[in-house]
Amino acid sequence: MPGTIRITHAEAPETGRVAHLTIDHQAKLNTLNPGLMADFVAAMASLAADPGLHAVVVTGAGAKSFIGGADITTMAAIATEAEAEAFITQVHDCCRAVRACPAPVIARINGWTLGAGLELAAACDLRLAAHSARFGMPEVRVGIPSVVEAALLPGLIGWGRTRRLLLLGETIGAAEALDWGLVERICPDDTLDASLAEWLALLGAAGREALRLQKALIRRWEDLPMQQAIAAGIPSFASAWRTDEPRRMLGAFGRRNR
Repeated sequence: MPGTIRITHAEAPETGRVAHLTIDHQAKLNTLNPGLMADFVAAMASLAADPGLHAVVVTGAGAKSFIGGADITTMAAIATEAEAEAFITQVHDCCRAVRACPAPVIARINGWTLGAGLELAAACDLRLAAHSARFGMPEVRVGIPSVVEAALLPGLIGWGRTRRLLLLGETIGAAEALDWGLVERICPDDTLDASLAEWLALLGAAGREALRLQKALIRRWEDLPMQQAIAAGIPSFASAWRTDEPRRMLGAFGRRNR
């Protein structure tokens, strides 16, 4: 069974319109094979084109795994450098699709998060993990380097901890991941969805267009020198007035606080 990508939508006054994307390959801990990755990229492209979305939640099916990495069987069958390049480009395309999505993307981390799975989690805007979640980059143990969006890890956890994960192939638990800054919040397994609902409500209370402007600006900050990053905020702020969102939400705020 090659696995499937499922998308469901939920809409409520407190959260706005939210898309839930689930990677379902439970027989192999939701590992990513070429077919699943192609479907994931296509699914994210369809969500990116939906201007009504307030947020996207990415998760793995079942209770054991978020994404257990890239499919080992597929990688073991790679015979040439060209095939290797094509495979890892697909991993990058999945991560790039998450980062390119205009709406904030939350990783709902419900178990093993390894290799390509950790890269995909790092590409998300926010990471919420169950206490049972485990994180690692074990590629060097099977003769390959950690690449593509592993380059995001130093910005999250620093260079020393990145070297620990990538060179030693260590696996860490949720509490350590929180302490390192690899995830933003952890919670008991049975409250994962309740904790997710709290985050979705906070996003739902924000302006949808403001969230999209903020995500785009954060992405630019990652690539710009400080002075240019500061300057980039001026046109971003001004462009908020292309819709009535600031006038409407500022007016409502003023009326509540009279």
